[in-house]
Amino acid sequence: MTLISHCLATCSLILLLVGSCSLPDSCNVAGDSVVVPPNLEIPAYDAEEHIINYEGFTVSYNHTTLVPNWVAYELTATELNGYYDTKSSNFSRDPNIKRKQASREDYSRSGWDKGHMCPKADLRWSEKAYWESHYFPNICPQNHDLNRYDWNTLEKRVRTLAGRYDTVWVVCGPIFEKKEFGTIGDANVQVPDYFFKALLICTADGFSSVAFVMHNDGQHHKLRDYACTVNELEQRIGRDLFPALDDSIEETVEDTIDWHCWEK
Repeated sequence: MTLISHCLATCSLILLLVGSCSLPDSCNVAGDSVVVPPNLEIPAYDAEEHIINYEGFTVSYNHTTLVPNWVAYELTATELNGYYDTKSSNFSRDPNIKRKQASREDYSRSGWDKGHMCPKADLRWSEKAYWESHYFPNICPQNHDLNRYDWNTLEKRVRTLAGRYDTVWVVCGPIFEKKEFGTIGDANVQVPDYFFKALLICTADGFSSVAFVMHNDGQHHKLRDYACTVNELEQRIGRDLFPALDDSIEETVEDTIDWHCWEK
């Protein structure tokens, strides 16, 4: 996968429909076919941000917090058929980055998991992409129970949606507000207060979006309890998400949640 978005393929009629949200043979808005723009998953960013283009995802890495500002990728139904997998988790610094990064030593005995933003399970279609997901620019200190349960549940939901709608565009990352959890390691890696994940799909009725915000603790909630509109998330994090959407539809798409599309 590259940053150039794949064309949306015709979904098989044997796929299960959810509620009234129908599968697309093209993306339509108000009855008109819409060309899916390239790099749809990439949020707005400043010129000084360090953007890293990996094979399977894109990162804006923050050399002060030592976690990503955001991680963006698209996941397609075809990529779900990837076979590469290993139980090994060889986390490491990106050898191509000469500036300051987090390290395994920072996380060692910290009590925090090395939490993937772009999950390795979404990158089994490429050995290179799979292993690049273990570079620290894609990693945040994450509560163990959150990483194992609710965040993992959301990752699985994304894969379900990719199989159902052919493509899901994803942007996710940490949120710092009170900085209640401090830092870890000699490098002072900042521990996020929350994590966000914004999703965009294209159905036969047009684009649909939803966002989720999870506190970096071990409490368990239903996914719907974490949900908000993309507009609400944008106001919270101060960043424009999915700016490649046509201005004539972006506000409407990002201000509503069609639960027929997003729930099982």
